[in-house]
Formats: sequence, structure tokens, C-alpha cells
Amino acid sequence: MKCTSLRLCKTACFFCMENVVFEVPRLISSAFIDSTVRLGVAQTWMLVQDNVTECLGRIECDGVTYKKKYNAFWVFTKTKIHFEHRPDWREVVSTRTFPIDNSGLRTHLNTEAFEKDGSLAFSANYEACVLSFENHRPLKLTTLGYPADNFPTPVFSSQFTRFPAFPGEDSFVFEQEVRFCHIDMSQHMNNAEYVKLALSVFTNEYLKVYEIRDIEAHYTGECKEGQKLRVYRHEADGKTYVYIKESERTVFECSIDFVSTNK
Repeated sequence: MKCTSLRLCKTACFFCMENVVFEVPRLISSAFIDSTVRLGVAQTWMLVQDNVTECLGRIECDGVTYKKKYNAFWVFTKTKIHFEHRPDWREVVSTRTFPIDNSGLRTHLNTEAFEKDGSLAFSANYEACVLSFENHRPLKLTTLGYPADNFPTPVFSSQFTRFPAFPGEDSFVFEQEVRFCHIDMSQHMNNAEYVKLALSVFTNEYLKVYEIRDIEAHYTGECKEGQKLRVYRHEADGKTYVYIKESERTVFECSIDFVSTNK
């Protein structure tokens, strides 16, 4: 029997598959494009962040709810995005976001976006956990009303990977102080801002010739306003790796796979 009430499902500690899937069309507006006049890579992060936040809100498991009920907050620890084609300015893509598992302390959420002809534009996988504001320790998701079973089929099969060790100071590219514009509601640097810094190790011309096909990011530390970040670039195994350090801490690392546009 199909469930028509999300609240009824939650009371029974059971979520219907239809109710955990958040679907919405997204306009690729001028705020979401880069110099190629297409959906930008960092802007894709922001679009997926919006979807994940709204998906969690749909099942009443978003950050605002968790803060009020449990004095807890979400932490997104890893993200991986695969691009088939970056949509053009003013295109509308159909997007879906949904949780795919509950491993106790962690969950993963998948997102996919389709163009008008039904072809895949991009897909994404988010890893997340919930921490207590009181002691910053992870909380079991099942104690927070989060779905425990009956998840939709995953659409992102690629697993997160382990990156090479930090390559050293010879890979240093530039330094950036964390400013007001980088800070989000959590009072530390937003995940998308790390991605913007990572992409800044490349020139505009380089990114016109080489298209990003896959990008994976790990967020390993929090940064606050006024802290100095050092950004490093390293080539290995046919990939580009970017590391961001604050003092002796590595706070962000990512790998990027490119394909040539032959332009």
C-alpha cells in the first residue's frame, strides 16, 4: 500500500521511498555560470548543496530541525561529482536528491540532474554525519529520526578514494585569508568556497582547454574568519590533486580528472 503521509511514516520509524526523494527543476541562471557561459563546477556544488538541504528538510531532518530538537548539526565530509555535460546558461535541468543508506553514524545522499532530452548532465554523491553541539561527537542517525531502510536505488556507484600524502611545500601555489564572504551560517568556511580556491590553481585558459569530468573533495577541518590558508597543487597518476592547509592542518583535499576539449 502506498503511503501518503510522511508524518505517519516517521511515527512508525519507517520512510516510504517516494517521500525521501526530493525532485525539483533548476534554472541555470547567470548566478550559476562560469566564464564558459555554462553551469560552473563550484556553482554545481552550490546547486547540489541546495538540493541536499531541501531534501533533508522534506524528511524533517535538516540542520534547523536538528538544532532545535537535538542541539546537533550536519557535517558534510566528502563529495564526488561526475559531469557528463555542463548545462548552458538559461537551460532548465530536472534534479533528484535522496539518501541511499544509513550506516549508523554516516549517510550518503545521491543527486542527479537531467537535461531536457533526458540525458544525464551530472551526478553527485555526498557523505555526511551529525555532530553534537555540546561535544562535537557524532550521533547515531537512528536516534535522530533519520531513515533507516527502504532507500531508493543508488545512482552513483563510484566509491570515495584515498588521496596521496601531502606533497610538500614545493607544490605551494598561493595564500588566501578567510574573509566574511567565505563564511556561512555555521560560522566557518562554506564547502563550496574550498572548491573555488581549489579551482583557482588553474588559469581561465587552462579550464577552457581541459574539461573537468570528475572531482572528489574531502573536508578534513573547519576554517574561520581571519585564518590564513595555503593552497597547493600536485600532479600524480594522471590526476591533479589540490590540498589546502591552515597552519599545520590539512583542512581540504581534492582530486580532479580532466578530459581535453580539443579546442
